[in-house]
Amino acid sequence: MRTFIAIALGLIAGAVAAFGLALAVYSLVPTAPAPTVPAPTSTPTSTPAALLPSASPVASPATTASPVPGGSTEPGPTRSPSPFPLVGRPAPPLNAPGLDGAAIDLAAYRGKPVWIVFTGTYCPPCRDEYPLMNGFAVRYAETGLVVLAVHVKEDAATVKPFVDELNVTFPVALDEDGSRAATWDALALPVHYWIDEAGIVRDAAIGGLGPDQMARGLGSILPGVTIGE
Repeated sequence: MRTFIAIALGLIAGAVAAFGLALAVYSLVPTAPAPTVPAPTSTPTSTPAALLPSASPVASPATTASPVPGGSTEPGPTRSPSPFPLVGRPAPPLNAPGLDGAAIDLAAYRGKPVWIVFTGTYCPPCRDEYPLMNGFAVRYAETGLVVLAVHVKEDAATVKPFVDELNVTFPVALDEDGSRAATWDALALPVHYWIDEAGIVRDAAIGGLGPDQMARGLGSILPGVTIGE
């Protein structure tokens, strides 16, 4: 009996020892991490066109065209528009009697640079301009320059003594009824126009002018000529 009990206790002790050994071995084995499930990914969608930032349009620099005789245009520098409607256009016709009664026709001067002034003896600034104009007319006569004065609403009896006193060297015409001045938009005197050899009005000015303004006007119809004041 005692032998049986000893055997049984030995078996139980062996079983306990085996179980403890199994637990020790299990604790030494690394535990595998639990599998993770990837988060669902959304399929990229295109952004609606209306929400996309649109490129701002870039304006290209504008080029202005300068009129060229013959009707064609070429790119040129920007220039402020003239307050005189005739500038850049063919000069209107002008036919008026001179102090001696003979007709003075602007068309006869085609091919020459022409400087026209609408003036009057009753206009103080007009009187002051005459000596300056006379000087320019003499100085640039060799270029073919023609200076022409048109006296508005005056007759020969009034104008002739005036121009004789000043020794005027250029033609003087009469616009006794003012119709020619109206055609040329010369409603306030004096009004100056500079016309090139092709008959195009290139510059204009109003009021009593000084030598610098006169030189500028002449420069527009005498290309290549150095204009002194």
